[in-house]
Amino acid sequence: MATYKESGVDISLGDKSSEIAYSEAKKTFKNRKGMIGCPLTMDGGFTGALDFGDFYLVQNDDGIGSKFKIADDIGKYDTAGYDLAAMVIDDAICVGAECITVSNTIDTEKVDPVKIGKMMKGLSKACAEQKVVIPGGEIAEIPSMIKGTVWNSTAVGIVEKKKFIDCSKVRAGDALIGLYSKGFRSNGFSLVRYVLKNAFGENWYGKKFDAKKTWAEAVLEPTQIYHSAVLELTGRYKKPRKIDVKGIAHVTGGGVPGNTCRIFKKTHTGAILDNLFEPPKMMLELQKLGKVSDEEAYTVWNMGTGMILCVAQKDVKKSLELLKKGGVKAQVIGRVTNKPTIEITSRGHNSKGKKLTFKID
Repeated sequence: MATYKESGVDISLGDKSSEIAYSEAKKTFKNRKGMIGCPLTMDGGFTGALDFGDFYLVQNDDGIGSKFKIADDIGKYDTAGYDLAAMVIDDAICVGAECITVSNTIDTEKVDPVKIGKMMKGLSKACAEQKVVIPGGEIAEIPSMIKGTVWNSTAVGIVEKKKFIDCSKVRAGDALIGLYSKGFRSNGFSLVRYVLKNAFGENWYGKKFDAKKTWAEAVLEPTQIYHSAVLELTGRYKKPRKIDVKGIAHVTGGGVPGNTCRIFKKTHTGAILDNLFEPPKMMLELQKLGKVSDEEAYTVWNMGTGMILCVAQKDVKKSLELLKKGGVKAQVIGRVTNKPTIEITSRGHNSKGKKLTFKID
């Protein structure tokens, strides 16, 4: 039975490392006390926020990890920019922030102008669609330190204080709306590659997934960016809010339970997710190939749900209409409860209909 840990990634060690890093970061917060840019303490948040008077400036960082290894394997770089932009832009929107800029760093074994041109063209296109600018970046050729290429980015956004989403308004009975993801986005690829390598060997990326795509082409499905569609509800900077969105979770590393729980920690609530999307065919097939349990799949992958919004029941209809207008497939996937657990009705390969319960720490 394939697991994320077997593929080389230990989520518990990653979480511990993040706690250590944030603990050290918080020690610097006093450096701006009483000054412009004083930080908010946001344990477990998707982004960092700095007080600029009437508004918060937000900033967060991420990358696309080993998904880029697959792009390298088949020489396909045109969609990687969407993956990179989504990882940081869609973290910023979790507090209601409109993303303004995305900068990026490329650390590579060997500089290839053609490859970098394709990468940056994709990022530029993704940013243009989201009304985001690329103010700069850095390219480092470091053959003695790295094999292949690592691509990371930083997003900066802005949100008025009165529109800042801190999840404090979440209440039992609220609706949870899922935004559909037809691919893996940029998380869990160590497990993806591990399963496919074990199933098909070193040259797995050339094996057929279906009549139209190879496995590599299938798992490189570009990430849909939700930012602009969600801003249809929350409003861009200085624009009116149409829906009082109470909480947002970007389903990245940690899967559905590991990210959804962030919505509920302030109010000690939880969720029943009993109407999740059918996972994309490739995820179900990977479960089958690697004997990946449903618990593991929902913990590592998004299983078809890339973002979750919490709204009052009265706002569901309007929210779905606005998300559809923004080009996002969305549906009610569950509701908030008073119990500090996340209960998932599985739609995975192994046990459709089985209740999977995850405790909120």
